Order: sequence, then C-alpha cells, then structure tokens
Amino acid sequence: MSNDSVLVIGAGMAGLAAALLLASRGVAVTVIERAARPGGKMRELEVGGRRIDAGPTVFTMRWVFDDLFADAGTRIEDHLQLSPLEIIARHAWDTGGRLDLFADAQRSAEAIGDFAGAAEARRYLGFHQAARNIYETLEQPFIRGSRPTPLSLAGRIGPFGARRLWNIRPFETLWGALGGHFQDPRLRQLFGRYATYSGSSPFLAPATLMLIAHVEQAGVWTVAGGMHQTAAALARLAEAKGVTFRYQTEVAEILANRQGVSGVRLATGEQVAAKALVSNLDVAALHQGLLGEAVRGLAPPAPGTQRSLSALTWNLVAETQGFPLLRHSVFFSRDYPGEFDAIFRDGRLPTEPTVYICAQDREGHDGPPPPGPERLLCLVNAPAIGDTHAFSPSEIEQCQQHAFSLLERCGLRIGLNPETCRITSPTDFHRLFPATGGALYGQASHGWKASFNRPGTRTKLPGLYLAGGSVHPGAGVPMAALSGRLAANCVLADLASTRR
Repeated sequence: MSNDSVLVIGAGMAGLAAALLLASRGVAVTVIERAARPGGKMRELEVGGRRIDAGPTVFTMRWVFDDLFADAGTRIEDHLQLSPLEIIARHAWDTGGRLDLFADAQRSAEAIGDFAGAAEARRYLGFHQAARNIYETLEQPFIRGSRPTPLSLAGRIGPFGARRLWNIRPFETLWGALGGHFQDPRLRQLFGRYATYSGSSPFLAPATLMLIAHVEQAGVWTVAGGMHQTAAALARLAEAKGVTFRYQTEVAEILANRQGVSGVRLATGEQVAAKALVSNLDVAALHQGLLGEAVRGLAPPAPGTQRSLSALTWNLVAETQGFPLLRHSVFFSRDYPGEFDAIFRDGRLPTEPTVYICAQDREGHDGPPPPGPERLLCLVNAPAIGDTHAFSPSEIEQCQQHAFSLLERCGLRIGLNPETCRITSPTDFHRLFPATGGALYGQASHGWKASFNRPGTRTKLPGLYLAGGSVHPGAGVPMAALSGRLAANCVLADLASTRR
C-alpha cells in the first residue's frame, strides 16, 4: 500500500496514533499540524525558564499505549520512563478532612474507614466492584469497538445483553447513584468528580461513568519529563517509521471529488493530494465549515449547551507552604451543585470552584517538598463559551481569588508571582482549538444517549475518517488514542478493499 498516501490533520494523540499505526503497515503518511510541536491538548508551556505540562496530567489505561508501541514493533519502556503512583490523589475539604486514594483498593478502603467510618469503607468496596463490573462490561464491545447503537451494543455484550446493558445504569445520574453507595457527602462529591474527566457534570452524566473510578484505581503513572513526552515519543517513533510532519502549517479546506476525498488546500494555497484523510480536529470545526463546504454536513451539530467543560488554568512556578501536596491534589468547593449550575446553566465562572493541582515536581507518596519554587498546574472548571464571551481580567481575578482562598482555608499557601504565572482561559482554549468555545472534551456526556451521539470513525464522504476526543469512544488521552487506532484500521481496510 506504499503508493496510497494518507493525510492526518492534527498531531494530537489520536492523530499520532493513527499515523504511527498506518506507517507501521507501510502506508505513506503526512501529518499536518498548525502548532509548532506535536501533542494537541497534551501541550506544555515554558514558565520561569521551566517546562510545565499545561494539558492532561493523568496517565491511565497503560495497556492502550503498550499495544500501540507493540504494534509499531517496539516497547513503551524503550521510549518513556513510567512510574506507578502509590497514592492516586489527595483530597481535601475546607470544612474538614483529608483523604488519600491509593492504587491498592484495600488501602483505599482502610483510608475511607479512618476518614468516614467502617460502614463507608464497606460501601466503598461495593462501589469499587460496581465500577469494575461496568468497565468490564463495556471494555470490549464499546471502548475497544467501533461506534455502536444501543441495540448493537446489547448484541455485542453477548448473552443477556439487554440485562447487562441495564446494569451499567445508563438511566441514572452519577450523582444519584452515588447517593445509594455513600452516606458521607464528601465521598459522594469525591467520586462524583470523575464525571469531569469527560468534561461533564455529575448531576447530568449517567451513572455509567462510575467506570472511570475503576480505570484510575487500575493504575496511574507519571511520565518522566511530563505528559508531553508521550506525544513527543510517539512523534519520534512515527518519523522513524517514515511519517512526514509539517508543523506550523494550517489546512484551509478539505478537497473532494466524485470518488471522495482528494486532498487538502493549505492556508498558503498549496494543494496536497491524498488517497484518504484522518481528521484529528474537533468535529465542531467540520460542522462550522472551517474546513470547507465539502465536509460541512458530515459532522452533527453540537449546540453550545451540549459542550463539555472548559477550564481556567494557572501554570506557575512558585513556593508553597502548609498543605502536603502530592502529584495530584484536589480541593473541593463547599457548594458542588452551585458550581455546576454556574457553569452549565448560567454560563459563568463558579464563585465556589473546586481546584485541582498537579504538582509536577512531586510523586505519589509523602516526602519532603522539593527545594525552592516548584512547578504547578492549578485548574478550575469553566464554561465553554470562549467563542461568545471574552473573559475579562476582572472576571479571571475574581475567580482566582475564590480559588486561592479555598486553598488557603485548606492550609495551602502559594506564593503567586505574575512574572512566573501563565493563565489560560476558555477564550484562549478556543483560540488554540477553533470551533470549540474552549470545550476540552467535545460533547458533554449528559444523558444516556450522549455516548451514542458522538460521531463514529467513518463519514459519508469516502476517504474521510474522524478521530480524537470529540468522536467515539470518547474523551481522554487513552480514549483518543483508541480512536486513532480505529481510524487507522478503517483506512487500512478500505484501502485494501479499493485495491482488490
């Protein structure tokens, strides 16, 4: 198939996975990326002369990447240094209490027993098993498989498929289901936060998202040098397999003829021919016509009310005092319903935000803090309205005061210095990822139909394939990589069929 050239638009995780797998099968691949480096949302920033992860910070579902590197004829250990975390995350409330979740479920249960009592520890073990059952039900037929319909998913699940599909609890909200598992409102809040991993509200997302708790419990790793090194390693390996990367190059239009995709026109006017094309852009870019009229109607519209979460982030280098940060720490707001009402109902920054901190010079165990200033990513959830509302300095300042006041009430003091801090708002994320409004996960997973409403890999235009967090199987680094695998497999199958 070496004469069948394929274009990949976007060097995000899905685009890198698709390009690597195609090149490993002998396909000539060119990746076109508007940024100067690979990674997409898995980006890093330089602050105070130091590189800080400014995108995803949690490495889970390692098997996805083990398989990806193995299919390219190598091992992940030869390209990345991964270290498992002993403590997945530390959680704190200004109303009192601190709780660590461990990689070992029994240790987590013991910690919950000390935190909220023996009965809640028993309830946690029941919740843990329920989350595992949901994940195991969906891994093969949904997570690894092509986009199903509800009926076909029941068939893929196998005997008693309809009953097992009911048991993944798609018609309950995550928040409602957690009320049946936990009596301590802090535990309900902690595990409800997993909805935000798909950019959603725990009050609107289905209880099926309990499976994310199992994914994290199954293992979280750190990547030496930061998460961005994952993208950099995949790009280097893809180049070694013959992939051509064209950075700082923007696609203005996808070209098509009667047979299907014929190539792209770049912003410079240059035309690049291709037999097939994988789009790793948010599907909203296609629907809004940012890639030309030939593909405008190929992705379903996603109204602004269905967009996933955006974020307001602070990448900073600063001294910290007080609270013993770990690699991942979460500080919960006092008004969780109000936080999500502000974002999804009112379209504004919350006045009581939950704050996530990735302390990138720390590991998943207690120990002395690093000497001197350390690298931090602080994040609060925000509405994805960056295309219709430019967040003013006063709005950002007010949210910052609320967020850092919460940290201080929990005992954490951060020496914030504007000269060593870079703020990214939903407006900035929209500029980086056009047509999204700053949404970081595509469409929110609200309601039981949401997972089936995400587009699949193939489109009605022959030769055009979709990949990324806005398509099946969903948002998140490993899921985006799986979508890239699905796209590559479809390209290979269709190229082989065409040749026959």
